[in-house]
Amino acid sequence: MESGLIDRLEQAGHEVVPCSICLPSQAFMPEVQAAFELDRRLAMCVAEAVAAGALPVILSGNCITSVGTVAGLGEADLGVIWLDAHGDFNTPETTLGGFLDGMALATLTGRCWTSLSASVPGFVPVSERRVMLFGARDLDPREANELVESEIERLTPAAIGAGLGDNLARRREHTSDIYLHIDLDSLDPSEGKANGFAVAGGFSVSDARRLVDEAASAFRIRAVALTAYDPSQDADGRACEAAISLVVAAVNAVSRGTDSSAR
Repeated sequence: MESGLIDRLEQAGHEVVPCSICLPSQAFMPEVQAAFELDRRLAMCVAEAVAAGALPVILSGNCITSVGTVAGLGEADLGVIWLDAHGDFNTPETTLGGFLDGMALATLTGRCWTSLSASVPGFVPVSERRVMLFGARDLDPREANELVESEIERLTPAAIGAGLGDNLARRREHTSDIYLHIDLDSLDPSEGKANGFAVAGGFSVSDARRLVDEAASAFRIRAVALTAYDPSQDADGRACEAAISLVVAAVNAVSRGTDSSAR
């Protein structure tokens, strides 16, 4: 936002109403407690945005905010398109590092942290068969096994070049609305280093934009999240520029779809 995201969105013809969601400054909370408290607050803000007819665009340091976003949407048959260098499919039993954010997609699909997720107003786990995971390439061994045995469809960056029509059509059998989740380390580090977890083998910015456009053509995007940007890792600012361009591309694509539906 400090680098001009709002200006770029307004220049593209969109009205932007910013909202910051923070924890109480006087309270110390451990990681897990803090994450789910933020989710509860986020769920209420997303629900208000949806009620006002707006598209929620979430800028977050962590992927676990997906729980609050999906809860606020209140969509029972929601699908998910998740771009990430990591599977985020660990559970407390499979994780090697104990990183809560590495359990975000597992939490979203109801595999772990079920009691805390249920405390987020409106949260219903997303069915695995409605989830497409793009770009995951850095997985813990047991996490990789869990993904293989799940109903989640996992696709590499090369799948975009080959065309996504058939893959997206299969998911449309189960859902018409999606939550689009873009972790910036899904991009290849050659495009800019977004955070300290970035690994080679990711998307080009142009491929990521193409995926966003195809997703918007095939589904109704209900919310967009951009996560895990660490400016201390982005020495040349290229990851920030990539992030801004992806948000603008996503909002433009959603706007085009909305205009087409109105006609």
